[in-house]
Amino acid sequence: MLISKNWIVRLLQNAGNEHFNPTDEELDAGFVRVGFETEGYQPLPEITGPLVIGRVAEIEELTGFKKPIRYCQVDVGQANGTGEPQGIICGARNFAEGDLVVVSLPGAVLPGGFEIAARETYDHISNGMMASAAELGLTAKSEGIITLHDGSATPGQDARDILGSDDTVFEVNVTPDRGYALSARGLTREIASAFDLEFTDVAEDPSIANIDLSSVPAASGESIAVSVDESTKAQRFGIRTVEGIDPKATAPFWMQRELMLSGVRSVNAATDVTNYVMLLTGQPMHAFDADKIDGGLHVRNAADGETFETLDHVERTLTTGDVVITDDEGVQSLAGVMGGTTSEISEETVNVHFEAATWDPLTVARTARRLKLSSEASRRFERGVDPQLVEVALDIACALLVDIAGGAITAGRTLVGGVVARDAIAMRASRPAALIGVDYSREAVVRRLEEVGCEVAGEGDNLLVTPPTWRTDITVPVELVEEVVRLEGLDAIPSILPTPRGGRGLSPLQRRRRAVTHALAYSGYAEIIPTPFIANDTFDTWGLSAEDPRRNTVKVQNPLDADYGILGSTLLPPMLEAAGRNVARGRSDLALYSVAQTAEKRADASPLPDVSQRPDDEVVAELVASLPKQHLHAATVALGNTELEGPWGRGRVYEWSDAIEAAQVVARACGVELGVESAEHLPWHPGRCAALKVDGATVGHAGELHPQVLEKLGLPVRTCAMEIDLTAIPLAERLPAPRLSAFPLLNQDIALVVDEAVAAEDVRRAVQEGAGELVEAVTLFDVYRSEALGRGKKSLAFGLAFRAADRTLTEEEASEARLKAAELAKERFGAEMRG
Repeated sequence: MLISKNWIVRLLQNAGNEHFNPTDEELDAGFVRVGFETEGYQPLPEITGPLVIGRVAEIEELTGFKKPIRYCQVDVGQANGTGEPQGIICGARNFAEGDLVVVSLPGAVLPGGFEIAARETYDHISNGMMASAAELGLTAKSEGIITLHDGSATPGQDARDILGSDDTVFEVNVTPDRGYALSARGLTREIASAFDLEFTDVAEDPSIANIDLSSVPAASGESIAVSVDESTKAQRFGIRTVEGIDPKATAPFWMQRELMLSGVRSVNAATDVTNYVMLLTGQPMHAFDADKIDGGLHVRNAADGETFETLDHVERTLTTGDVVITDDEGVQSLAGVMGGTTSEISEETVNVHFEAATWDPLTVARTARRLKLSSEASRRFERGVDPQLVEVALDIACALLVDIAGGAITAGRTLVGGVVARDAIAMRASRPAALIGVDYSREAVVRRLEEVGCEVAGEGDNLLVTPPTWRTDITVPVELVEEVVRLEGLDAIPSILPTPRGGRGLSPLQRRRRAVTHALAYSGYAEIIPTPFIANDTFDTWGLSAEDPRRNTVKVQNPLDADYGILGSTLLPPMLEAAGRNVARGRSDLALYSVAQTAEKRADASPLPDVSQRPDDEVVAELVASLPKQHLHAATVALGNTELEGPWGRGRVYEWSDAIEAAQVVARACGVELGVESAEHLPWHPGRCAALKVDGATVGHAGELHPQVLEKLGLPVRTCAMEIDLTAIPLAERLPAPRLSAFPLLNQDIALVVDEAVAAEDVRRAVQEGAGELVEAVTLFDVYRSEALGRGKKSLAFGLAFRAADRTLTEEEASEARLKAAELAKERFGAEMRG
């Protein structure tokens, strides 16, 4: 939240802390001390030279130019040394004769180093400039110059006092559980705790904000008929009316200034009042043009497909999950998010209905996110708003509007719903000390809880604590402990690291995961951490069938991105997206790997047992069985060159065989033997895909990805990938011992001609089986195709390593085993030996 330092300091000084005047650094440290980080603070830009108040005495409309231009005579008192009116050229149209304005005289230097000097323009000499809020550094953009209410200043007076130029804007990072702090009311409470100051709640005593409620009559009767459907989950809804205001009245500059420094644009008197009350108290409000409301108001759920034009002039299509405020003519406001154009405040508005309500946070959050329509109001309602503020906000808004624009406050006030009393929380006063390890006295615990706004009762160590209505985040004792510790100072907690137990080390699963990640990294792959969320249309892009088990995904109820609303059952989608981003940035040679969890749905919903006691074993088992199945996967994606081109020769591109070798790297790290078989499995190319098997069970796939999938993803052809389910691989703890033989290896080769359709792995296994116990290893080292072999034939060359455990083998023994291997391959596959 953006808020000015002077606003906070002024509220606390008016509450009895007259000498409180911290530096920017001290106030920033105060926020941090009570657990609120700031995104930084920025002093208002310095303005040097003569900056004064002026009164527009005469306006001459200049003609013959491309845009409307005015030559004005401005009374600046004795600030110019003569007392004569100052001639100034101005193109703004939002002021009239007699208005008070801010004038920068020649010699002034505005933010950005903009020097003011007398200059000839539009055939006149302009001796200064009438300034806008943007030109003075108060806001990024403004329409027209600053105009002040009559009587608020005198010509010639230094404008810095009126502008409040000596100020600093803080950007306070308010966490989602502390919605009350999105207001001056909440932040001053926190700063009072940080500096041990007296605190007065502006909701209980608005006079500390210089707001006089004496003009507000006691409520009597209804302002307007209101009905609220129970299905909307709205807790409270209130209306109060102001009649006969001046439609051309504008908010005073002090109010516009607080709005601007808080990042809110000034619109008109009634709207500015609602925004100011929201920033002051934390209660969002809405102003209706009362004459545009037909009949009473009805709060209901929207009809599915119902349309409504919001104040930003966009037509929204609503669903039954949205809550709307309607009159007899239709929808007038989208509850908790934004009002509509049909009843917005205009330049003709003379009667105003102020609305304040307490909406259901979850309903507002879902509507705002679905419509991508986050507003200052929705941000607060999503985090919870104090239901006791409804009447106070209505009274403050009415008093401010009457003070600004005249009119009269009607006696009627409509209120629907009430404030639900908070349940007391039992807590031991010694609980904070027991949990944190710091000695907090009972008096300190009680004092800090009362500072938060809690009511504390009980004697001795037993406390009954009733949280305030604005702290919806406090529901259990440990959250009370958090408040005590936070306000007593997190820096008071000693940093003492516990002594770890020795001798435990990594578990077998952890060791295997580490071995896999190291092995892939040593093989030249770069690790990425993929997001667990995948695009909703991923499997449609891949062309998976409706029965494919990978479609059995876990859907996220409230995703950060509506287009990425499911948890991935595979690691490939985010890895392919990462590869695509690298390719788009010119990285054409890439090898990535990741080891992470996937999620597979096992039940549509989990049971919701009674939490007042521990559920029985059957319920616990049902809960566990309903949780998503989470397996640890390892995956690689590679494209471009694996060996770069250079003086040493041509490079080599990644091929399907490299993806299979990556799987073998993983298998060796896991200590298992990996079987490889030809397979068809999208998104892989049907002719260049291998099923990875361990003990006969498929644990993954590897190969070249399907060209159509690559085209849709914007990836180059021949991109290869591998994914293997580590959880499905049996965990066998290996304690390898060196195996040294006193006898030498004897190597022989064999080349077998087989049909093209015969898998090389099947032939290798047959060769190893046929060669018997003397063969240590059989390795495929060449695949050869030629017309001389015959159509549809290929030659597979294997290297055979022979060794006996008890003697030195002879060439005759090895050759005999080699021939037996060839015979078994011929028997199974019709293989013929090449000479």
